[in-house]
Amino acid sequence: MLTRFICDLSDRSCRSGMLLLLSGMILLAGSHVAGAQQPEAVPDAPGRWERERAVAWHSTIPWLAGFNYLPSNAINQLEMFQAETFSPDVIDREFGYARKLGFNTARIFLHDLLWVQDSDGFLKRCDEVLGIAERNGMRVMFVLFDSCWHPVPRLGPQPAPLPFTHNSGWVQSPGIEILKDPAKGPHLQAYVQGVVRRFANDKRVVTWDIWNEPDNFDGGAAKRPDLEPRNKPELVNRLLPQAFAWARAAGPSQPLTSGVWRDSENTAELDDCKRIQLSNSDVISFHTYGDVASLQRCIDRLGAYGRPLQCTEFMARPNGSEFEPHLGVMKQRGVSAWCWGFINGRSQTIYPWDSWRKTYDGPPPVWFHDVLEADGRPFRQTEVDYIRRITGAR
Repeated sequence: MLTRFICDLSDRSCRSGMLLLLSGMILLAGSHVAGAQQPEAVPDAPGRWERERAVAWHSTIPWLAGFNYLPSNAINQLEMFQAETFSPDVIDREFGYARKLGFNTARIFLHDLLWVQDSDGFLKRCDEVLGIAERNGMRVMFVLFDSCWHPVPRLGPQPAPLPFTHNSGWVQSPGIEILKDPAKGPHLQAYVQGVVRRFANDKRVVTWDIWNEPDNFDGGAAKRPDLEPRNKPELVNRLLPQAFAWARAAGPSQPLTSGVWRDSENTAELDDCKRIQLSNSDVISFHTYGDVASLQRCIDRLGAYGRPLQCTEFMARPNGSEFEPHLGVMKQRGVSAWCWGFINGRSQTIYPWDSWRKTYDGPPPVWFHDVLEADGRPFRQTEVDYIRRITGAR
């Protein structure tokens, strides 16, 4: 963890020296392992926070430990937030479980079609979720866009889950038709700026995640092929900088980010999407589903950019990505941490990614993601005991 310093912050020299020292500590933390990779330099995109501002912001928040959240009775973002299926009582109960584990943050995905359907009602429901989070001692990271899973989202009643299949109903935002023809998405700017402006100075929002895994493809393509063009990453890369610019123009007091995810420990040779993400992100976020050595490399190499780090996805047990020791490592290194999944429900992410290709007839002996059953019972008692120890839950 970064050391907190005591000085008169009205003294410019003291304040400047403190921020430089904090920045230097982040750089040191990112390069302490022998043979650390030299990161490819990225230019600052217009409006990006200066490194010192990002470090100063980071010094004002506690260590963040939390989870990616979808209610147990929702199959996707649309089912979570549409008026007919919005369930504040379920969210409150499940956030209560999280509070008992010491989690203090949740990462929650939004969707552009919710804005199209009913922007006022959608914002009210976002506000209600933030209120529920606050009552349970948590802050929220909202995710505005996402390139994972089904590329053709539809409003209204959502499909039932495919039996024993990981994330069978999750939908992309924006859908592939808008990516192929931007003229079909004139609402996107209004959506981004409407949501960000509404909560731009809301302390319940801790960070804005502009786009989740922007250049990813539909993980269920084995059963629904040919829905996405091969040049999807190129289409996304054209829109991604605009999405950052739209959000920044709304004047948020919180930092913006988008997490590098594919080969996230490699910073020596960046692809186009990574360059856009890193050059626009005020704080650097990443995903890792590998063992603890892989996690350490991500922290070392991305930390060399000298900005606060947020691991917005980890924890896939069969891959060697587990709470112990990953959560403890991230606390020690001052890296904010959100595991994938929390409640076993309609998302069915206790099943592995390969459930789209292999047949399962019941729960796997080792859950892939998620921590608790819908009634609060843990998958592993020793695991939740470890989480509580690391978070300091009482």
